[in-house]
Amino acid sequence: MFIETETTPNPATLKFLPGRQVMPAGTRDFATPEEAEASPLAQALFDTGEVTGVFFGADFVSVTAAPGADWMVLKPLVVAVLLDHFISEAPLFAGGDAAGFSVPPEADEDGDVGDDPADAEIVAQIRELIETRVRPAVANDGGDIRYRGFRDGVVYLAMHGACSGCPSSTATLKQGIEGLLKHYVPEVHEVRAA
Repeated sequence: MFIETETTPNPATLKFLPGRQVMPAGTRDFATPEEAEASPLAQALFDTGEVTGVFFGADFVSVTAAPGADWMVLKPLVVAVLLDHFISEAPLFAGGDAAGFSVPPEADEDGDVGDDPADAEIVAQIRELIETRVRPAVANDGGDIRYRGFRDGVVYLAMHGACSGCPSSTATLKQGIEGLLKHYVPEVHEVRAA
């Protein structure tokens, strides 16, 4: 088995591609060792002592290094943990069932701002653009973005994985996503992180 790595716009995060499916549906973000207890793989990555974030995508794992960590030292440790996991075909989550832990964007409502029911058609356009144009591009960079609501011309989005805490995330939101949404949905005036 060969695990490829890719850099992300976030210098603290690397994207690891095991060449097979990681999550059958949705994504999962682990920001603390306590959250990682739900997944033996995430917990093993946090147990290196140099990891502050783990993100599971459809076919990748993004790992965020602690401040001051050296990727030259950490990268082989992460690859070893990933190889052990995927070669042994161990379950991704405790209990072996990813379905209970998978977080499809529409099911994860923590931090939702909500929508005005009168804006249903506008919201449908925004969601479609996010699903078809934005999320695939963000996944290429080792992260995910979730819709959180639309109110008074403002779209609220939450960034996860490599995008969370990335120095360029503000530029991505303001210049990239905001420009795209404003172009196709004139009712959008601004995009904010939720």
